[in-house]
Amino acid sequence: MTADERIDAPPAPVRTNPRQRFAVAVLLTANFTLAVDFSVLNVALPHIGRDLGFATADLQWIITAFSLCAAGSTLFFGRVADLFGRKRLFLIGIVVLGVASLVAGVAGTPAVLIGARIGQGIATAMVTPAALALLTTMFAEGPGRARVLGLSGALMAAGFTTGAALGGVLTGLVSWRWAFFINVIVAVFVLVVAPFVLTDRAVTRRPTLDLPGAVVVTVALVALVFGITTAGQSGWFTPTAWGPIVAAVVLFAVFIVIESRVAEPLVSPALLRRSNVAWGNVAGLLAFATETALVFPLTLYLQEILGFTAVIAGLVFAFLGVGTVLGGFLGPRVIGRVDAKRAIVIGFVVQGAATLPLAFVSDSSVWVIPLLVVTFIGGAANLVAIVGYTVTSTAGVPLAEQGLATGLITMSQQVGITLGTPVLSAIVTASAGATLLPGIQASIGVDAALCIAGAIVVGLLVRLPTVPAAPRAG
Repeated sequence: MTADERIDAPPAPVRTNPRQRFAVAVLLTANFTLAVDFSVLNVALPHIGRDLGFATADLQWIITAFSLCAAGSTLFFGRVADLFGRKRLFLIGIVVLGVASLVAGVAGTPAVLIGARIGQGIATAMVTPAALALLTTMFAEGPGRARVLGLSGALMAAGFTTGAALGGVLTGLVSWRWAFFINVIVAVFVLVVAPFVLTDRAVTRRPTLDLPGAVVVTVALVALVFGITTAGQSGWFTPTAWGPIVAAVVLFAVFIVIESRVAEPLVSPALLRRSNVAWGNVAGLLAFATETALVFPLTLYLQEILGFTAVIAGLVFAFLGVGTVLGGFLGPRVIGRVDAKRAIVIGFVVQGAATLPLAFVSDSSVWVIPLLVVTFIGGAANLVAIVGYTVTSTAGVPLAEQGLATGLITMSQQVGITLGTPVLSAIVTASAGATLLPGIQASIGVDAALCIAGAIVVGLLVRLPTVPAAPRAG
């Protein structure tokens, strides 16, 4: 039996060897870097526009090109990882990331930079589900897997939260181009170390890839993300917003029909009939949408209502970032005391309870200290829910389908991140009066309500599979 085949029998969940620890470090480093890429350019956009000659209206494509490809093709690449090898796809994705980042760093025209961002998005769709699948198949279901997924969630949350700050520092001290060059350095490190520490199960049979299903679901996801992104910029009632969203709904219906008729579907209907997979990913979408979107109304509140600078607002959000990292470490402990389903419910309830007081903020600066406290608590609770949904959505899934399961997880994360801000932005605009404050209050109230709705959905609809007892070590 080869080392690659032995991964099919996961080791005991608690004890790890040095090779496993190095493998976990490599995979988490890659995921953290990709999480940073989602937000690292937000602060740098005006500088990029001036340096490369972007029209102001076209700057958003630097972000949109990345998110369209990352969210649109992640389900496809999650299945490719199962069929052709997770380690192989992970390494190819890292190569694509390094090359695309190098091209972006030296880009001299808008077209070259947009093309490089498309490459980074595709690399994200390749690497993230493959890395998560390698992590989940490295550990048996239980405390070991929960801990490593908690650490992964904590680092990804830290990546999302620190990306904007890192981009601002790099832009101010050296150049925005270093936001890309750092990726090149990370890619070289991963490519040097990963081949020696990562293992994957041997692919003994290569089923036919469901190409029609892959094309339809990819176009559907791209249309959905494009419509949501456009809605955040132009409003939900413009044809360029609702048109792609309607088209996405139709294409998803076509995809379901295709999957029910092909011999080897891209997404097995049996997998989606598992309540922990289907509703677990709905919970994940809500978890990412609620916490990432909350930053938008709070940014308006801190700068437009209280008059703080962007630097001070960023420092305030550092408390949220610290809370999310803490939640990543707390998540596995909560799961160990209750279970993954109850961890999601507890996380959502606490997050909603911490968010609700912010729906009553005023134009008085006395709200700053309560804001720091409740965002810290809400961030920690959100990560407990995220770790819970990651464990829930992979529980009981056969090793041969872990790439697809983690592809679904990645998709729900990315769609949630894309969906949340346009929704709260529309509520702020629709509810604003003489000032933005009423709109800010209304949007935060909706955010809190979505947290409670997520807890109810999970509590009523998720059923965890029975997990066999893990073998005793030694």
